Amino acid sequence: MSKYDETLDLCFSALGDPTRRKILQRLARGEATVSELAEPHNMALPSFMEHLKKLESANLITSKKKGRTRMCKLAPNAFAPTRDWLTEQSDIWDGRLDRFDNYIKNLMQERSK
Repeated sequence: MSKYDETLDLCFSALGDPTRRKILQRLARGEATVSELAEPHNMALPSFMEHLKKLESANLITSKKKGRTRMCKLAPNAFAPTRDWLTEQSDIWDGRLDRFDNYIKNLMQERSK
């Protein structure tokens, strides 16, 4: 099992909010300004910036200033820690279910004898 990783907690926390998931969906299509990202959300800009800050602290997005405009984009391999953890958990449960299935099959064979 993976060692404890604080970045995984930050990532899942960031993904737990629908506004942040919508931001990530938009950034999956390419880089965008903060104004473009904020437009569909009915909230004050300081509140919206907190969402961006949380995504950035979770290493899901990066941002940089271009003149007076702040541009955001998905971070390279943004979802790798989450994907890796989920894959590991899936492998563990697949193994458990396979062993359980074998146990049930053996039990049924013994009872039929």
